[in-house]
Amino acid sequence: MRKNLGILGLLVAVFVLTAALEPNFLTAYNLQNTLRWTGLFGIISIGAAFVIITGGIDLSTGSVIALVGVLTPMMLVGAEWPLALVLLMVVALLLVLGLLHGILVTKLSLQPFVVTLCGLLFYRGLARWISGDQTQGFGAAFEGLRQLAIGRIVITDSFGLPIPFVVMVGLALIAGAVLNYTVWGRYMLALGHSEEAARYSGINTDRMIILAYIIAVMTAGLGGLLFALDVNSVQPAVHGNFYELYAIAAAVLGGCSLRGGEGSILGVVIGAAVLRLLYNAINILGISTQLEFAIIGAVILIGVIADEFVRRVTSSRQVHRAA
Repeated sequence: MRKNLGILGLLVAVFVLTAALEPNFLTAYNLQNTLRWTGLFGIISIGAAFVIITGGIDLSTGSVIALVGVLTPMMLVGAEWPLALVLLMVVALLLVLGLLHGILVTKLSLQPFVVTLCGLLFYRGLARWISGDQTQGFGAAFEGLRQLAIGRIVITDSFGLPIPFVVMVGLALIAGAVLNYTVWGRYMLALGHSEEAARYSGINTDRMIILAYIIAVMTAGLGGLLFALDVNSVQPAVHGNFYELYAIAAAVLGGCSLRGGEGSILGVVIGAAVLRLLYNAINILGISTQLEFAIIGAVILIGVIADEFVRRVTSSRQVHRAA
């Protein structure tokens, strides 16, 4: 909870400072745009958080987004397959990829970094090869479907909640309930603290790790579909590039320890909002967008340093109490 309050304070501070420096920040269009992108990146960050909580990492998120973003319009527009069949095929593919990641990590004892790094390279290359490195899009035939990404729920005449933001909120509520109020969530947290202790206590750790990777890939796929519908122009070579950094940064900023065993879905959502708010502030204040990745790197570094500092302070207090 303290970590959530800290990141929430940062969110409020950035919001107030940006609004004070640039009044146009508070326009309905800009706020809607910020919320939409917060929703999109929040969705993939929630999935990344589950893997990080178990002590793993997923570097393949951006390439999964690219693969889904390429395959979906190719099947819908190019092959003219029915929408229901396309969605079923995409879900089946994501399930297989998540299962593959989990099995390679658990059954072959491969490092999550290596497994998902290979996924990052393979899925990106596959997306480029399948599409012939050609831009893919939905055209004008699927404007109704595109409302999932660009539509909004009208609140006032000038403002509405973007659909991706609403989807993220719904997903966050489900993920929060699973993590905090189900046995599977408690198992994942216990696994992140100590896999060996969790195994000795009777928890099927392999199953929990596989489940975490399936969740991560499924949310990346959902994000990939919404990103593709939003831009309607998917370039296989660059679509989703470095999006895994956004997901990891949001999770770490939101209180997920890279050692595992700690995490809050609310914190992850706030972390995603902070990152998108910072990006929006960079643009609207006229700061060079070349600093975007520098800020993301700084956020991850600060998060890791803070996590290490908190761990050392906590360990020191426990030693003093025991003495």
